[in-house]
Amino acid sequence: MSRVYDNWERLVEAVMKREDLRQLALCESFSSSISADLSSRSSFSSSLEDFFGNRISRSSISYHEVHRIEFEEIKGATKNFQRDLIIAEGVFGPVYEGWIDEDTLTASKPGSGTAVAVKKWNQDTFEGYQEWKKEIYYLSQLHHPNLVRLIGYNDKAENWILVYEFMPKGSLDNYLFKRGHQSLPWETRIKVAMGAARALSFLHDREIQVIHRGFKSGDILLDGEFNAKLSDFGLAKDGPTGDMTYVSTRVMGTYGYAAPEYIATGHLTAKCDVYSFGVVLLELLSGRRAVDKNRARKEQKLVKWAKPYLGDKRKLLRIMDTTLEGQYTRKAAYSVVTLALRCVNLQPKQRPRMPEVLIALERL
Repeated sequence: MSRVYDNWERLVEAVMKREDLRQLALCESFSSSISADLSSRSSFSSSLEDFFGNRISRSSISYHEVHRIEFEEIKGATKNFQRDLIIAEGVFGPVYEGWIDEDTLTASKPGSGTAVAVKKWNQDTFEGYQEWKKEIYYLSQLHHPNLVRLIGYNDKAENWILVYEFMPKGSLDNYLFKRGHQSLPWETRIKVAMGAARALSFLHDREIQVIHRGFKSGDILLDGEFNAKLSDFGLAKDGPTGDMTYVSTRVMGTYGYAAPEYIATGHLTAKCDVYSFGVVLLELLSGRRAVDKNRARKEQKLVKWAKPYLGDKRKLLRIMDTTLEGQYTRKAAYSVVTLALRCVNLQPKQRPRMPEVLIALERL
């Protein structure tokens, strides 16, 4: 699915915000390369420091160090980006499994160091560069047990690379929708939902609020114990400040997860994340995708299909994943269904805040 709803805005604005270009142009190491072809871009690590440094100093978000890792070490860690080590294919490029010594930031043999996920961006668009840049901006500042940890980056000429902690169980959507994965039991699904809710609650309750903007089941990564960690901050935005109640922005995200009012107006609030969380809750309950073109037309959009059943206890079983049979009480299932219904309310003001969602899940 495309991450951008309006193709015209994608052409006009995806290159970069004017303010971003203005600030980057002031950086000596970047000013000469911005006018050059993308493939001949020189290293701009100092421009990253200049660009992000100003923005970080204006925020009240705690900072933890993210290291620049030499390209040759990343190359060694992934056996020269061996195809057999690809663990995922992202929108802007592949993700490889690798091994590094986290103390020396050098490549290590499998099993003798720290397992990492190495995300290598394609350099076809400035849109990809901007998302790469945002990943560093946010994940170098935000630190929480339910956020994926960014270990390092490399910005050598033709490579935009990020190195994350390795999440052995992969993404939630793999377990819910892809063949070959064992169905997640009820308790694990609730555990995952609580972890994701903690992540969004953390983002929304910051002094300077952060809105994820692209929340979906594919962004929820699972460690060896099925603890959830939120990833993919390429679309994230700082929330409204002062007297503002929303942030005006071009509409981006994944079809089926984005809040209706955001699609219609471009007005972004934390309640847009709440809507997306409600969609993921429905995926966890039903085992169905947010959008599934392989189903009958009336059942392709999960929220539209499920809503008639959500408020009626007698119809509860119609939306529940049949592989969960016998693993939950009707009371617990109905509580989660009711919570999901509140989250996907068409009126943003009627949706709960993420801390309220978390409390409701913890009470199950």
